Amino acid sequence: MESDLARDLLELGVRPGGALLVHSSLKALGPDAGGPAAVIEGLRRALGPDGTLLMPALSYETVTPERPFYDARRTPSCVGVIAETYRLVAGVRRSLHPTHSVCASGPLAGELLGAHASDRTPCGVGSPFRLLPQVRGQILMLGCGLAPNTSMHAIEELVAPPYLFGNPVVYTMVLEDGTRIDRIYTPHDFVGWVQRYDRIGGMLEAPGLRVGNVLGARCHLLDAARLWERALEALRDDPLAFVERA
Repeated sequence: MESDLARDLLELGVRPGGALLVHSSLKALGPDAGGPAAVIEGLRRALGPDGTLLMPALSYETVTPERPFYDARRTPSCVGVIAETYRLVAGVRRSLHPTHSVCASGPLAGELLGAHASDRTPCGVGSPFRLLPQVRGQILMLGCGLAPNTSMHAIEELVAPPYLFGNPVVYTMVLEDGTRIDRIYTPHDFVGWVQRYDRIGGMLEAPGLRVGNVLGARCHLLDAARLWERALEALRDDPLAFVERA
């Protein structure tokens, strides 16, 4: 099963040896996926030993302004079973952020995760989402459509549209070594707005966006640099390009 998934990924255009950020839906892949561990193995096979696999480990559902506590070792992610399984794999690292952390393994993991600790917004200059285009990275929407693309938040932060930011919050965080610290972050808000990141599908074409099947799922593979170029252009023309009123 892992070999079938790896084959489909390569046919879609995943680059061996590259950096790949994956958003995923296990259910969409169908019964042949073999479970989250098998999907992770298939992704690693496609990337090869020189590739870097990233997955969001977002925790905004449990770490909130009302419950501003985050434990880097124990706080679960809230973006699906594949991402949560990957977070717990031996050797996988997690960036430091209370709500928008990213997990990674591979040669570029340190370079892409290390600076996130310096950010005070979810997807700032040090976030893996911002750094991915600089390493010719790709973004794979594995059966989940284009809507849950966190990289769009990083692009929004460059423009700061009126819906984006909420009020600063003091978060208490427990680091990997057990150290406990308090830090002020400015979270995203979106109250009264619906995200429409699926609209980027009408703005990109190959090689910026490739669409195809991986096992039983319709999948989208984006070139991170091209995504940034086109989405930033759209947002500067219209700050509401990727939202609509709730």
